Amino acid sequence: MKNSISVLHDSIKKHVSGKSIFIDDILLNDNLLHARVVYSNVPHAKIKAIHTHNAKNLHGVHCVLTSKDIPGVNQMGPVIHDEVCLASDKVECIGQAVVLIAATTEKIAIEASKLITIDYEELESVLSLKDAINKNSLIGSVRSMNRGDIDLGKKQAKHHLIGQLETGAQEHWYLETQISLAVPSEDDEMLVYSSTQHPSETQAIVAEVLGINKNQITIETKRMGGAFGGKETQANWLAAWSSLLAFHCKKPVKLRLSRDDDQKITGKRHPFIFDYEVGYQSDGSLVYLNVIQHTDAGCATDLSFAILERAMLHNDNAYFIPHVHIEGRAYKTNLPSNTAFRGFGGPQGVACIEFILDQIARKLKIDSALVRKINFYEEDAKNVTHYGQKVEYNHLHKIYDQLIKSSDYFNRKKEIENFNNSNEFYKKGIALTPVKFGISFTTTHLNQAGALIHVYTDGSVLISHGGTEMGQGLHTKIAQIASMELGLSMDFIKVGATNTSKVANTSATAASSGTDLNGMAVKNALDQIKDRLIPLAKELLNTNDEIVFENNYVGILSNKAKKIEFKKLIQEAYLKRMHLSASGFYQTPDIGWDKIKGWGKPFNYFTYGMCVSEVQLDVLTGYVKVLRTDILHDCGKSINPNIDIGQIQGAYIQGLGWCTTEECKYDSKGRLLNYSPDTYKIPSIQDIPLDFRVELLKEVDNPLAIRKSKAVAEPPFMYGLSTWLAIKDAISSIKNHQVEPEFKIPATHETILLSIDKLKNEI
Repeated sequence: MKNSISVLHDSIKKHVSGKSIFIDDILLNDNLLHARVVYSNVPHAKIKAIHTHNAKNLHGVHCVLTSKDIPGVNQMGPVIHDEVCLASDKVECIGQAVVLIAATTEKIAIEASKLITIDYEELESVLSLKDAINKNSLIGSVRSMNRGDIDLGKKQAKHHLIGQLETGAQEHWYLETQISLAVPSEDDEMLVYSSTQHPSETQAIVAEVLGINKNQITIETKRMGGAFGGKETQANWLAAWSSLLAFHCKKPVKLRLSRDDDQKITGKRHPFIFDYEVGYQSDGSLVYLNVIQHTDAGCATDLSFAILERAMLHNDNAYFIPHVHIEGRAYKTNLPSNTAFRGFGGPQGVACIEFILDQIARKLKIDSALVRKINFYEEDAKNVTHYGQKVEYNHLHKIYDQLIKSSDYFNRKKEIENFNNSNEFYKKGIALTPVKFGISFTTTHLNQAGALIHVYTDGSVLISHGGTEMGQGLHTKIAQIASMELGLSMDFIKVGATNTSKVANTSATAASSGTDLNGMAVKNALDQIKDRLIPLAKELLNTNDEIVFENNYVGILSNKAKKIEFKKLIQEAYLKRMHLSASGFYQTPDIGWDKIKGWGKPFNYFTYGMCVSEVQLDVLTGYVKVLRTDILHDCGKSINPNIDIGQIQGAYIQGLGWCTTEECKYDSKGRLLNYSPDTYKIPSIQDIPLDFRVELLKEVDNPLAIRKSKAVAEPPFMYGLSTWLAIKDAISSIKNHQVEPEFKIPATHETILLSIDKLKNEI
């Protein structure tokens, strides 16, 4: 059997050879129709009239639908029903769907969309978070979390700091744009191939829109070409739209968004504005933190409150703060509804406290790494978060000590100082930032998973589970778990497409919990099958000793020479009419919290890590090159180190994009200006650090998750903040670190140059 580190991603060969089947590759007969969405070109308006006559008469057009043609409920809101499927009486953002078209070719569908006209009466719009704050356009109630006494903290603290931080939006830029293929069948049944992270929710939305039962809808997801949270709820849109058209046309309908349309109409990472006040002592230790978090929800609620809550939960990051008051406010604007994105609000909350500690270090003239260390959670009384959860199995100090040494942080700091003193037009900067990230859905009931296992008489195993594969290697890890539990080589294991008719009522593949939840559900099912097989194995081997499953055999622990081939055991079990299938289930134990009080235990465990980044800045152009990045990350006992390291590297680069190059620019009418790859700048190969070192923390088994592992997908995203603050460090060196630079996310060339210009003009 292969060592876990040598197991490759199950699709890697198919991806590089072009043999992987995505939804756009599924071949159907000539009945397939192609869909097009006609969406609003104004941000906020009453709909006076919709003119579809010319489009309907175009040869090749099979169907033109408006909200009047929806047989069920005109709603797609995943949590709160404030998001219509098709606009009826008004539109609330540019990009909101108004009309659907199905035609024999994509070209005809596009041509038909140009023949549709909509009469609007424009209304006042709210098109920025600052405008929304000024107008107090809250989309829901204010949330809060409290610990200690802020007034007492103000009396205890020797120093005080008041400030503001802005963090920007971010486009998901998954390689496969949003897509769905709906295939109608008898009795109004519908099979929908959907690029979704949440097949069960997609099933529910489609059933509601069509006005039928969930058992008539099957959602199948083989794989996605990337998602990053952008397909957790908003993939529901395309599934609903394609299903509506298929329902009316009685033919299969495929709807694929172009790259431009995808960027125009889908939601982004939530922009935030943090207004903060903090108190601290002369050694840099925090005394109190008072923060108001403002976020732009967009035109509908979507998952904004769960995202806001996670930002509030992670406003402490790795630090114990005695007195805390955090308010969270989500605002409605006339922009597309913002949605889940890797980290789910955590990066924004972490950015706030890291920005604060960086300022404290500069004001006290203490190295920022030392200020961070003095505030780390401890194992004593300083181990409880501001929402009441104990910080257990804390590896922060271990990681810090190892990374400081392996990165040669303090020697490089001195070298950078010498470089900056000798160079006028190039400056270097360095920063260390930690991560403490909670693993679980903060909506407690979502922490459950199901699986269905079939063992066939040739010894092969087929696994169905509720998680979805979006390139992160979930199916590979699930296959490895089954391989290790059954003692079978990977050749015997297959993970099938995620399908709601096989595993029902599942949660989204999100919150970095895909392997944790589904892996445990798979183990539960396999344990049931093993419990049935063990008595038979003992009978065939004539023993009462402990039975082990390994190397494709089932044998006696005390005498491994005495064994039976797994395949042979299965054949014997079949002859004895034993059940060789099992349905598994798992729910995360001992978690739960009160969202209203902001208190409890929302997470199963925390994952930890740190990053040191060094950059070189051209002060004349604002160009930044990342010279070196060192990451040390806690994956527990990694199931697949290669996949985990790849996830860490990718997350860091994506976080680097959010922090530096990715900026969503809108005009005064709410039109997204940079909606294509030539103007929206995701990181490229040139942005990868010249020296990129990623290591997994060793000897830190996690007793709270499957096979002592830890989640990995989201926490490393926040390592991009180390590079962001290293840039700030380089800017600060222009004034010998005596003046605090003005800074925000993203630190684009423009932001950097404006910061430098303002810094140079400081007296």
